[in-house]
Amino acid sequence: MKLSFHGADLGVTGSCHLLECCGKKILIDCGLYQGGRELVEENSEPFGFEPGEIDYLLLTHAHLDHCGRIPLLAKRGFQGEIITLSATVELARLVMLDSAGLQEEEARYQQRRARRRGGDHQKRIEPLYTVLDALNSLDYFGRKARYEQPMELAPGITATYLNAGHILGSASIFLELEEKGRKHRLLFSGDLGYSGRVILRDPTKPPKADTVVMESTYGNRLHKQLQPSIEELYTAINETMERGGNVIIPTFALERAQELLYYLREGIENKKLAHFTNVFLDSPMAISATRIFERHPECYDTETLKVSDDGSNPFSLPALHFTRETAESMVINQIDSGAVIMAGSGMCTGGRVRHHLKHNLWRKECSVIFVGYAARGTLARRIIDGAETVRIFGEEIPVRSSIYTIGGFSAHADQAGLLAWHQHTGNPKTTFLVHGEEETMQIFASKLKNTEVKMPELHQSFTL
Repeated sequence: MKLSFHGADLGVTGSCHLLECCGKKILIDCGLYQGGRELVEENSEPFGFEPGEIDYLLLTHAHLDHCGRIPLLAKRGFQGEIITLSATVELARLVMLDSAGLQEEEARYQQRRARRRGGDHQKRIEPLYTVLDALNSLDYFGRKARYEQPMELAPGITATYLNAGHILGSASIFLELEEKGRKHRLLFSGDLGYSGRVILRDPTKPPKADTVVMESTYGNRLHKQLQPSIEELYTAINETMERGGNVIIPTFALERAQELLYYLREGIENKKLAHFTNVFLDSPMAISATRIFERHPECYDTETLKVSDDGSNPFSLPALHFTRETAESMVINQIDSGAVIMAGSGMCTGGRVRHHLKHNLWRKECSVIFVGYAARGTLARRIIDGAETVRIFGEEIPVRSSIYTIGGFSAHADQAGLLAWHQHTGNPKTTFLVHGEEETMQIFASKLKNTEVKMPELHQSFTL
């Protein structure tokens, strides 16, 4: 049995891990690197294994940094079976097609840029993968997993998907392995959510394991409490409306957008929000994701189920506008005040939010509210870290608006949640930390007891 690491190693994005057992090669996730240009360029590098040799890909959830290189994997020869939950299939299709469109758009932009600069414009700049590649990769999605129902992949390999409470359809994956008379219990955390959030059920307590591969995104800190974070959101919106400005919320399309819609609806119903005139969900992907959420009430917690069973839509509120078309998005920038604009992407690395930042970031009466993780090298991180100006579409924009960072909305478990989850795994012989910045991993590693902690480097392999 061999385990090797090919993404999210001493870094936060690009999750990709390979298990070799019983003559089979099993990939757990195949995500895109996100962040600065150096990380983006890593996406085109060799995987560190031969895609055509992979038998199964077990997908934990549909975030881009976990599924975003699947089209590239298929383009380079993968012909195995992708197994995940039904909700994740729908969301992954949405995410991969959106990513493919952006890859094609970026390639066209770079081609035009090369022509303007008088370079070798005869050389065609190819996208990492195309929409056709993404569509082709959907052919490899096979059996649908269900929470807590063991699935035999091959003799000696059984996989059980456990609710991770992170986004719709997210899972931890427990693998029971037996090779040449030796048994081994291997547990992948995937990305873990935390208890007490709306929409999704709490994460399932994991079983005992011999080896744990665990995310550590927030292993160095505790989140703000959720209720004070909701109140802070309401206060930030109300104060901005009183100043006559707009609120920009860079929004992750999956989970965060739906969660914010849920709380905005609650705020209006409870009369804690009363000052804004329009809410725009300005993200075609977030709009489509919201429709997918509506189709999967089997993933809801009891509170959200009750709203749905009472005949209400948990994600609908007065004055809500879904803006799919580019022309509709452009019209929003003519609004000077009274608008709450939720637009992708959450780290401001692309999408429509950069246009809204360009039109509002320099205005003192406006606010930008960050409600999610911002990786190093991203526009969001530079704004959060206090940059006086930022470059958007080739123009230096002064940062004069009020900046809020509200940590309580994170879809990731904090240090306390991660430690509690790990405790339920018993005393695993080895815990591999992935999906975190190196200094964060070091802090979290110091908190783990009765286990050997390792922080693998890219393409490093271990014998189980």
